Amino acid sequence: MAEPHSHYVHGTDPDEQRRLSRLNDLLNRGSIRELDLKGGEAILDLGCGLGQLSRAMARAAAPGGRVVGIDRSEEQLTEARRQAGEAGEGGLAEFRCGDVLALELPEREWGSYDIAHARFVLEHVPDPLAVVRSMVKAVKPGGRIVLEDEDHEILRLRPEPEGLRPVWEAYIESYRLAGNDPQVGNRLVELLHLAGAEPCRNACVWFGSAAGDPLFGAWVTNLIGVLSGARAGVLATGRVDAARFDAALEALRAWGHRSDAASWYFMAWAEGRRPLR
Repeated sequence: MAEPHSHYVHGTDPDEQRRLSRLNDLLNRGSIRELDLKGGEAILDLGCGLGQLSRAMARAAAPGGRVVGIDRSEEQLTEARRQAGEAGEGGLAEFRCGDVLALELPEREWGSYDIAHARFVLEHVPDPLAVVRSMVKAVKPGGRIVLEDEDHEILRLRPEPEGLRPVWEAYIESYRLAGNDPQVGNRLVELLHLAGAEPCRNACVWFGSAAGDPLFGAWVTNLIGVLSGARAGVLATGRVDAARFDAALEALRAWGHRSDAASWYFMAWAEGRRPLR
């Protein structure tokens, strides 16, 4: 039987990399705040993508910290290294190619990390529990396992752009058709428990916005990019056709210029610790 593979619905082309870079700008401050690094931590960042959060972790863990970022995409890692070099941070974090569903670490590294972290990972894999189990194994006794992921049904826009709800529901369905869980964010504590960790915290990183917020334009651009990048998968569900999809995105663009536009969304956050024995 073939091994299950993760399926990232958005791809890794330059447009998607630019969207992810903007997304990091929107989210990283909140993620770093919740992580509450003290300095000196050894951190394993699974699904590190373009590495901006990995580098932010490394800065927050200085002095004496160490961050290893792992991603399965060579394209993402090449861009991660390019961006790090351009920022003068070429040696700040180590980036490795690897599969989070079959995590490989040098023998000396298993059980050595203070923190294992994953964001936007569990929603894209067919077996999230396997990933969390590897994270528990990677940290030392008492070490932290931090999960950040999404429950896509949380999203609310007001006033709601015409036609957007059916498109968003088709987007959610495209995850299920790919063998992924679009609501894994509400299972994070359960996954920590099943993986043998001791859950100790459940929180969220706010990711809503509103007209007048300096970041609102970037928020709207990101949502448009999310849907545009997943267009083929959304249409493959059969729930909406191309005309309805395109009309909904036009309505979303127009909504982004309203003075009363507001959105509610957040990243689910959960933390557990590896038992001391």
